[in-house]
Amino acid sequence: MSEPSPITVPSGIPALEAAAEAPVLEQPQVLVITGMSGAGRTRAAAVLEDLGWYVVDNLPAQMLTHLVGMLTSGPVGTGARRLAAVIDVRGREYFAALTGVLDHLQGTGVDLRLLFLDASDEVLVRRFEQVRRPHPLQADGRILDGIAHERALLSDLRERADTVIDTSELNVHDLARVVRAGVADPGDDVLHLSVLSFGFKYGIPLDADHVVDVRFLANPYWITELRHLSGRDAPVRDYVLGLPGATTFVDRYVEALEPVLAGYLHEEKRYATIAVGCTGGKHRSVAISEAIGARLRERGHRVQVTARDLGKE
Repeated sequence: MSEPSPITVPSGIPALEAAAEAPVLEQPQVLVITGMSGAGRTRAAAVLEDLGWYVVDNLPAQMLTHLVGMLTSGPVGTGARRLAAVIDVRGREYFAALTGVLDHLQGTGVDLRLLFLDASDEVLVRRFEQVRRPHPLQADGRILDGIAHERALLSDLRERADTVIDTSELNVHDLARVVRAGVADPGDDVLHLSVLSFGFKYGIPLDADHVVDVRFLANPYWITELRHLSGRDAPVRDYVLGLPGATTFVDRYVEALEPVLAGYLHEEKRYATIAVGCTGGKHRSVAISEAIGARLRERGHRVQVTARDLGKE
C-alpha cells in the first residue's frame, strides 16, 4: 500500500492546481519580403510598418534566426509579434544563406511566409532610369545584365514564395492595397482620426485636413458662471450642446464625413486631422470636438480628441 504524499504546503495556504496550464506564448508572425530590385520592396515594407509590424530593411539572412529568437523568447503579451524582414541581393554574400535560414525556421514551426515582388524587365529598366541609380548587380554592365543576373539568383525563391505580386501595372497606392489585403488583420483596416480643438486667435493647425468653425454658436465666455470653465466641464458642455442647431450640426457633419473617410481608406490615407475652432479654443470648440469624437467612435473609427489651446488664456 503506497503512502500518501507528504503535505508540503503550510496550513491555510491553498495549493496550486497540479494541472495548471502554463501561459502560452503567442507565436509571432514572420514575413520575409524579397524579389526583384525596383519591384516595390521598400513600399511594401512601409505599408507593413504603418500596420504596426516591426520592419527591418536589408537584413543579412543569418540575422533573421536571431531576430525571430528574440521575439519568441520575450515575456507573454510584450514585444513585437509581427516581424517583416526585407532580405534581397543587396546583402551580397549574406543573401546566399537565405534558403537555408528559411528551411531552418520552417522546421521550428514559426509562422513564416515569403512575399516575392516582381515586375517585367521593361518596367524595371524604366524605374531604374527614372531614379538614375544602378542596379545592385549591374557592376560595369547594363541594367538588363543586372536584372538577368538577379532573376537567376531568385528563381528558386520565387517558386517557393507563398505570395507573388507582379507590380508591373501597379502604382504605389495599388501596391499598398494589394499588400494590405494579403497580410492585414481585421483590426488593421481602420482610419486613425485626430479631432483637435483650437482657437482662431492662435492660428489654424498646420496639419488640419478639415477645419470646422463653430463660432456660429453663442459664446459661453460672456456668461460669468461659465467663463472660468472649459468645454470639458459639464456646465459648459451642456450649455453648448443645448444651443439651437448644435447637436444637429454635429450629427450632420459626422454624416457628411462618412464618404470622405471611406475615400481616405480606399486611397491608403490612414491618418486624418479634424480641427474644430472657436475664438479662444476653450469653450465651444472643446465641447463640439468631444461630441464629434464620440459620434465617430460610435461609427467604429479610432479617434483621439485633444485640446490644443486649452490653458493658453
